[in-house]
Amino acid sequence: MQKITTRQRKGTFVLIAIGLATLLLIGLLLSLFTGVASLQIRSLVTHWLSGEYSKELLIFQTIRVPRAVLGAIIGANLAVAGAVMQAVTRNPLASPQVFGVNAGACLVVVLAIVLLPDIGKANLIYFAFAGAIVGGLVVFGFAASRGMTNLKIALVGMAIHLLLTSITKGIIIFNEHISNVLYWLSGSISGAAWTDVQLILPWSIAGLLLAIWLSGSLSVFRLGEEVAMGLGQKIARVRLLSYVVIVILAGASVAVAGAVGFVGLMVPHIARRLVGTDYRVVIPVSALSGAVLVTYSDVLARLISYPFESPVGIVTALLGTPFFLYLARKKGREMV
Repeated sequence: MQKITTRQRKGTFVLIAIGLATLLLIGLLLSLFTGVASLQIRSLVTHWLSGEYSKELLIFQTIRVPRAVLGAIIGANLAVAGAVMQAVTRNPLASPQVFGVNAGACLVVVLAIVLLPDIGKANLIYFAFAGAIVGGLVVFGFAASRGMTNLKIALVGMAIHLLLTSITKGIIIFNEHISNVLYWLSGSISGAAWTDVQLILPWSIAGLLLAIWLSGSLSVFRLGEEVAMGLGQKIARVRLLSYVVIVILAGASVAVAGAVGFVGLMVPHIARRLVGTDYRVVIPVSALSGAVLVTYSDVLARLISYPFESPVGIVTALLGTPFFLYLARKKGREMV
């Protein structure tokens, strides 16, 4: 009976993965052909095969394709970071945004841009990592005073997030030469280029592979520290490596796209609803689901005020805010 059950679970996972991959492929196609500039497949193929220059082909190769790829990568990063965070903290409201990680990364990146105007874009990613660490430490430092509960961490996290975001916006307002950063701060991939993809890709691969490697331990970790220790898990190592995953994935995403919020909150819950609580399955399903969410959100962001574009972070916030309130209401009594 156990063999049949395991086989059925594998079959379910395969079907869900195929379904998500299909949705992602459709979303990527929509992303490639949605925008102010109208692109025709036949014209693109003709010019590509002939090697002739065309404005349409240039837009497709240098703007649309990197934007679609970057959106999928960022969605996967944030979703997996949220899944790892919820597992290691055993808090259903945990996410890079709710725990101040995104806001901390944004603040330090903006400070770096103001204080070091000649800094290269590739170096900003290290400041994003540092800010992600600082933001998380501030949240846990405040939440740990006078007893720590999951609900308290979530409330403190949102308060610190709003505080750090306000400070960041204040710095931008008083430094008019970087006012264009405000659009980035809302979570935007509209100016995506291949350099952004090249910058984030190595870190994303490293973070995602490390998350997959930790997935078995995270499944045990969710049962509680005592159970995990009884089953031979090295708690300190798992927790440290999990935080490394969160900082890498969230920090790298913030460095190139700003604060795209609530992806890490929503997607892990959807993934667990689809495939259960085995993180060896939850991690890859979260990655695919996050890529799908951000890809479609970016398409929607281009259509909301067409022909003008909106930051993708606005769309994810519109979806994520009611989801957060729903979770807070549903889980509130359990977390106090």
